[in-house]
Amino acid sequence: MLPENSPQGTRLGDGFASRFEIVPALAERTRDEVYFIRHDVYCRELGFEPTRPDCRECDQYDRQAVHCLMRTTADTGHRLVGCARVVLTSPEDRDRPLPFELACRNTLWRGNTIDPARLPRDRIAEVSRLAIMHEFRRRRGEEARDVSIKASDFGSTSHPRFPFIPVGLYLAAVSMAARCGVEYIFTLTEPRLAQHFGRLGVNIAPIGGPVEHRGIRIPSVMHVPEIIQQIRPSIQPMWQAVTRQIDMGYRQYQDETRVGQTG
Repeated sequence: MLPENSPQGTRLGDGFASRFEIVPALAERTRDEVYFIRHDVYCRELGFEPTRPDCRECDQYDRQAVHCLMRTTADTGHRLVGCARVVLTSPEDRDRPLPFELACRNTLWRGNTIDPARLPRDRIAEVSRLAIMHEFRRRRGEEARDVSIKASDFGSTSHPRFPFIPVGLYLAAVSMAARCGVEYIFTLTEPRLAQHFGRLGVNIAPIGGPVEHRGIRIPSVMHVPEIIQQIRPSIQPMWQAVTRQIDMGYRQYQDETRVGQTG
């Protein structure tokens, strides 16, 4: 991985911002692009969900979710790259289970770990529907995966690399969750993902046994304040770049909404 204070580490923010932009999908147009990506990846390509005539994939949880959308920069034509969502508990019924609570209802460790049923429901959320367009994940062996991170993605000390896209999507989800007052993010992850994110200073802790959900997945939790406080110095520039873009997206949407109301 990148040394803590390496020049490569300090350039992560510029490297991300020069290639990609990530925005909160607050407007109907950007949410439509999110649903298109999900359909292209989950339905058309991987067959996780049935294809739909409108080429958009969405479900009942999208009504209580905030979404992020990643594109390439304007220099490369704003090509669609990927997306993710943060599913909040329903404001009408906070006790309504999040998706992972249903999928893992028989494997969650109750009482001896962070139990979502014992936490304030307005302080928890689930990250899901991470999807990356095929042209941005062309590595052999990943044809049947929506998102993946390998040890080789980080390169070596002499030849560093960095998985900008999946890490950017996760950081954006954390940033948006923090804006919503969320303290605990739950997710279903591949078993090896926790190890790779540990390289970034992000602690993903298992809270239950494995389940079959488009492959073997483990229910896990991330503590949002801890992530923000303990993210490695080498990753801070990228975190700051992602957070700036998310904040700018919220401001632009608010400005556009005000103009629309007064126009």
